[in-house]
Amino acid sequence: MNRIKKGDEVYVIAGRDKGQRGTVTKIEVAKKRAYVKGVNMVTKHKRPNPQQGIEGGRIQQEASIDLSNLMLWDPVAKAPSRVGIRALEDGKKVRYYKKSNEVVDIVEKTGS
Repeated sequence: MNRIKKGDEVYVIAGRDKGQRGTVTKIEVAKKRAYVKGVNMVTKHKRPNPQQGIEGGRIQQEASIDLSNLMLWDPVAKAPSRVGIRALEDGKKVRYYKKSNEVVDIVEKTGS
């Protein structure tokens, strides 16, 4: 189970863009990588294709970041926080910020 999901606000803790914040737009679960809006921007050279109406040029786009280089941003503590998962009495699991002990969201139902 991933601790970071699409739509989460994250903080980059390592790499070229260390210290930046953004929202996760896409997760590649098999590769353990995430795309964060406005972070880890790279220049891609696009070849023109007149048959499909594509103009050539240089395009700025986000590159993926390893999930180990991201932490969830805790709005209560106003700082990055580790994420935990705990089971409630009614059989549901919740993600919570370890720094402020606030619940992020309900994950799923467990068992039968």
